[in-house]
Amino acid sequence: MQTPPPGDGAKPRSPEFRLAADALQGLRQDLFHDAFAYRPLQRMRVDGPLTRRLPGRLREYAAWTPHAVIATAALFTLFIGSVDTNGPALLVGPLCAIPILLTMARPVGAFWLSMAATPIVAVIGGAGEWPWMPGSLACHLTVLTVVAVRTRPRTAVWMWGVTGAYGLLADAGVGGGYYGTNTGPMMVISTMVLLVVALWHIRRDARQEVTAQLTVTAQERSKRTLLEERTTIARELHDVVAHHMSVVAIQAEAAPYRVENPPPELERAFVTIRENAVAALTELRRILGVVRAEDYEAPDAPQPTLADLDALLANVRDAGLTVEKTTTGAVRELPPGVELSAYRIVQEALSNSLRHAPGASARVEIGYVLGGLGLRIVSGPPPAPALVKPSPGAGHGITGMRERVTMLGGEMTAGRTEDGGYEVAVFLPVVTTTEDGS
Repeated sequence: MQTPPPGDGAKPRSPEFRLAADALQGLRQDLFHDAFAYRPLQRMRVDGPLTRRLPGRLREYAAWTPHAVIATAALFTLFIGSVDTNGPALLVGPLCAIPILLTMARPVGAFWLSMAATPIVAVIGGAGEWPWMPGSLACHLTVLTVVAVRTRPRTAVWMWGVTGAYGLLADAGVGGGYYGTNTGPMMVISTMVLLVVALWHIRRDARQEVTAQLTVTAQERSKRTLLEERTTIARELHDVVAHHMSVVAIQAEAAPYRVENPPPELERAFVTIRENAVAALTELRRILGVVRAEDYEAPDAPQPTLADLDALLANVRDAGLTVEKTTTGAVRELPPGVELSAYRIVQEALSNSLRHAPGASARVEIGYVLGGLGLRIVSGPPPAPALVKPSPGAGHGITGMRERVTMLGGEMTAGRTEDGGYEVAVFLPVVTTTEDGS
């Protein structure tokens, strides 16, 4: 806390004083600052579970439901103020209805208008309840409810406090000799109404917070899934590339011994090739090694290729999936990355069929074309969905496929078929020696 300068008679403000100053500042901000500012009531959203089932024309009308409810309450209050009064009905009725209608455009201003109309209606309405005539009571309760819904809870507390202060002053000024006071019932009913509105605000805010958290969680889960799939691909490619770089290093070291009396230039060239291969392999292991989990072990067997696809299909058939394979084009050896990715895509697509369409049949089509490799995996609809329930998966399959296809610069489509099955179509480009100019 800063100490006042010498000679200054100012004293440190107490916590109670600061609390009162903050309260008065809040009162001014909520009820006096721009009290009659234009704040139109927004139309209701029509994407709820009930409104979305309405026909197009009725859905447009349903958006105006809040306005219709307020207008109906104003008509009801107009009727009460016009009937239950000893004064001029043409004046008392509108004084009770106009503040309610004003809540649709200037909510805080409507509260002050209701407060101003209350003593006028009580004076010109003749003998009866004090300080709220029946029309004024219905009007003020409706205004409190609508304004509390449209503003924050702190504003509702200030309105309730001002209402109570007016009731106490009115009772103290007039007394109970001529009128029966209804300040007590007014405060009790308004308290219950404002508590209900406060609970509605809390529930709405909690739902919005949960929705926001779910959105963030879904985004984080999607990012984590993407990173996991990329990590898996990087591990596999690391093993493939490391194997080939090791072969290059070994062959470069053994090549000079296969040539009788090799020239020194050739020996130096092979030494350079081996050194570069070993350096590249070391750098590759250092950089890509960070994607390995602590418990990850490099596979002893080589990574699978399309030549191992028949064993995979036999495995899937043993699991209960009827699958057929069709191969078109001239079968040839493809780059290891393409072979591995094609195998994993077929494997994941068939796994999805086992999980989401148990008992269905599948068809795998492999096309060797001049520019690359085409894959098409079609799963039929489950024959008896009521007997065998699908097994929920983690939802990573399609993401992993797309990552592999994107890594190789290919194209992929996935979606439902007309008969209720699922189709995955992939094209993986393969650059030949003549295409890349090497």
